[in-house]
Amino acid sequence: MKTKIRFASLALSLMFASGAALADMKIGVSMSQFDDTWLTYLRESMDTKAKSYPDGVKLQFEDARSDVVRQLSQVESFISQKVDAIVVNPVDTAATKKITEAAVKAGIPLVYVNRRPDDLNLPKGVVTVASNDLEAGQMQMQYLAEKMGGKGDIVILLGDLANNSTTNRTKGVKEVLTKYPNIKIEQEQSGIWSRDKGMTLVNDWLTQGRKFDAVVSNNDEMAIGAAMALQQAGVAKGSVLIAGVDGTPDGLNAVKKGSLLVSVFQDAKGQADGSIDTAVKMAKNEPVESAVWVPYRLITLQNVDTFK
Repeated sequence: MKTKIRFASLALSLMFASGAALADMKIGVSMSQFDDTWLTYLRESMDTKAKSYPDGVKLQFEDARSDVVRQLSQVESFISQKVDAIVVNPVDTAATKKITEAAVKAGIPLVYVNRRPDDLNLPKGVVTVASNDLEAGQMQMQYLAEKMGGKGDIVILLGDLANNSTTNRTKGVKEVLTKYPNIKIEQEQSGIWSRDKGMTLVNDWLTQGRKFDAVVSNNDEMAIGAAMALQQAGVAKGSVLIAGVDGTPDGLNAVKKGSLLVSVFQDAKGQADGSIDTAVKMAKNEPVESAVWVPYRLITLQNVDTFK
C-alpha cells in the first residue's frame, strides 16, 4: 500500500511540476523593429497566442530598432535572464551567426521567425518559422505577367536590402520574367518597406518622365505608396498595374478598391502561432521540425473577402 501511495505521489508531483514549468515559462522575443506595419501584426498575434495557453506563457518583447548590435545585446540579455526560449525576427539575415552561437552555447532553444537566416545549416536547437519568399515573388509576377499579356515595362520596389526576404521575393519575380522576354525592368530601387518611400520613388520616376505598365512591390506598404503617387499624378486607376505582398488590412482594402491589382497573403497569425508553439515545444524538449513553412496565398479582387 505504501509503495502505491509513493508512486501516486510521484505522479502527482511530476504533473504539478510540468504544469508549473508551462505556467512559469518565459520567452524572450527580439523584433527587428516595432514600427513596421506587418511586423506589428506578427507581434500582436504572438502575444495573443502566448495568452491562449491554459496557464499562459510570458513573452518579453524587445525592439532592436533595425540595429544588429542592439539585437545581439538583447539576445545576450535574454540568456543572462535564463529565459526558457528565444524568438528572433532578425534585423539582418546575414548577421545571425553570433546570435545562433550565443543561444546554442547557453543551451537555450532559438526560433527565427519570418526571416530565415542566410546560413541554411543551422545547428540543433535552432529552428526557423517563415514563409517561402521566392514563392511570393513568383506568384505576384506570374499573375501580373498574364494580365499584361506578356509584354510591357515594370518597375520594382525593393524592401530592405539587408533582408533575404527582399532578395528572394525579387528573385522569384525575375525567375518568372525569364518566361516573358517582352517584359522589361525599367527601374528597381529600395523603398525599405516604407509607404512614404515607395510613394517618393514612384513620384520621382514619374517626374523624370519614365514610362511603365506595372509596379512590382516587395510589400503592400510600398505598393500603396506607389498607388498614391500615381493617383496624385492624375494617372487613371488601373492603367498601371500594382502588385504587393503581405495582405495587410490596408493591402486588402487597396485590392478591394482596385488600387492594387493583386497581393500575396503572408500569414502573420500562422507564423506567430508556429513560432510560439515551436518555442514552447523546444523548451519542453518535445520534437519539432527544423523548418516550419507557412504557405503564401494569392489575393485578387475575386477572393479578397475570404482574407481577414
